[in-house]
Formats: sequence, structure tokens, C-alpha cells
Amino acid sequence: MSGLKTALHGLLALSISLAALIASDLSAAEATTPSVAIHFTFDRAPDASMAPFFLAAKDGRFGAERLNVSFNSASGSQEALARVAKGDSELALVDINELIRFRDKQDAAPVKAVFALFNRTPYAIIARRSRGIQVLPDLDGKTVGVADGDLSMRLWPALAQQNGIKASRVKFHKISAAVREPILSAGQVDAVAGLSYLSAVNLRDRGVPGADLVVLRFADYGCEAYGFAVAVNPVFAAAKPTAVKGFVRALMAGVSATVREPERAAEEAASRIDGGDRNLELERLRAVLVDNILTEEVRRNGLGGVEPARLERSIDQIAQDFKFRKRPAAGDIFDDQFLPPAAERTIN
Repeated sequence: MSGLKTALHGLLALSISLAALIASDLSAAEATTPSVAIHFTFDRAPDASMAPFFLAAKDGRFGAERLNVSFNSASGSQEALARVAKGDSELALVDINELIRFRDKQDAAPVKAVFALFNRTPYAIIARRSRGIQVLPDLDGKTVGVADGDLSMRLWPALAQQNGIKASRVKFHKISAAVREPILSAGQVDAVAGLSYLSAVNLRDRGVPGADLVVLRFADYGCEAYGFAVAVNPVFAAAKPTAVKGFVRALMAGVSATVREPERAAEEAASRIDGGDRNLELERLRAVLVDNILTEEVRRNGLGGVEPARLERSIDQIAQDFKFRKRPAAGDIFDDQFLPPAAERTIN
């Protein structure tokens, strides 16, 4: 009997040793598996809305997916899309509405979005109540400062028509982006076009009383547009689908961390901005989370996806000011195959 016990102990010890050896071999194999390099382009300079990316990087989420992600910035969505189309960047954060127009170009690369960060567009007109503006129709007869290249104006015709505003009755004054807030602060215009979480916060920071500011968000007046989304190079997506899925998972973890810890997220974002102010970025971030990311649609369907019917309607709104050579369908713009199941994308 003692011999049997000895044999059993020997077999147990051997199985434990083999298990340890296999685990060691697997760990060694994982350690030697090369990371996939991803050059990621933001379509503008860093701001608080990018905190989910920064936290994902800081918390090692990309590394856990065997990704080596580096960040860079472009001068706008057009440039960011051009980099993705050429393969200079594998992924980029862009305005999905500009992606829709980009896809209409002759011989445009079939770039698609794979994750919608902003469920609602941040397009807005920021006005002063002291100029008699409370709601969108109050812009009748007013002057609005618009920076060169402001993409929100491409959806203005649809917004004006939907809200019974005669477009000819609103005067748009072209300005440089650098003077957008100062010119409204000085009272040289009645309102300015911009991004809700940037211009409104900047104006309060410049001393304009919050009670005198009204943020007329396009999304509150019938604009169906989504906002910023992650676009991917089609060749990279086809060759490295696992890497794209891993990037999306890491980004979702970054969004969740940002929602749980907005103060830490704002701190991380501010650290990546020249002269960044943590309190200012926290104010921006809270506005973004409420207005653009944690919407009813996201609470219903989960992070990152789009509703095809709504995306189709947004394309129709773009078509009111943009003549498509061949109107794209929702499936030409957004590819949901890289998203985890909806149950894994829910957020509280």
C-alpha cells in the first residue's frame, strides 16, 4: 500500500512539474510575441475629450493587448484621414461627418470608422443672452463668428431648415479660430460657432459670466450627426483584425476609467497639453461625458456603436449642403465587426 502511495505522490509531483513547465513555456511565448505598432493620429491638439486614450495608455491597456501605440496630432480631420488612407497612421480620431464626405472623393480609400467615441456631435453655436438669444430661432438677424474650416457650418443648412430659420437672415462673419472666443467676449459678434465643450468653457475662463452664455447644441435641435470616431486604415484592418479589436477593447477600458475617475482623467489630459490646466480640463471633460458620450442611446445600446438608421439620416442631412457623386450608405462608413458584443459594451 505504501508503494502505491509513493507512486501516486510521484505522479502528482510530475503533473505539477509538467503544468509549471507548460505555464512557463506559455509565458515565455507571450513575452516573445512581438507587439503590433500603431501610429494613432488625433485630428487636433490634445484636449480633455481624449482622456480615454490617455488613460488607456497610462494604465497599460494597450500593452495588455500586445499593442505599441504612439500618438500624434494633425491639423484637422482631413489631414488625419489622409494619413490613415495612405497608411502613415493605422488609426485616427476624426469627425465622422468629414469621413462621410471623404468617402465621396474619387478613388478614396475605403476608410471606415470602427468606434464612435462621441455619440452626439459637439457642434454648437455659443451665444450671449444679453444679445437677446435664448434659443436657436433667436439667431434671426444676428451675427455669428465662424472660423475658417469650421465643419459645423456644413450642417447649418439642414439645421436651419429643420427649425424654420431663414438662412439668409443670419449673418456669418469669418474669423480665425484664434479670435473666436475673444471676439464674442468683446461683444463684436452676437454668437460664435464651435465645439460646445471647448468654446463655452473657454469663454467662461475669459471672464464671460456663465449666466450670459447659452450653448445651442446642434444635437438638441434635430441634428442627427454622430461626432468623433476612430477610423482605421483598410489594409491594416484586413491584415491585423485582432489588433484593431484589441485597440477597441483598450479604448473602452479607457472610457470606463474616465467615467469612474474624471479627476484623474483630467489630470492626465492636462499633463499632455502645453500649459494645461487640470481644473479647466475637468470642466471640459464633464461636459463631454454628459453631452456627447453617455447619451441615452449609449446607455441603451452600449459604447462605441451606431444605429444604422440614424447614421443614414445624418448622411441625408449632410446631403443638403454637399452634392455627393455617389451617396454612401451607413455600411460604407461604419464597420461594427471590431466591436465586442453589446453586453460587453454597457456602461453605468
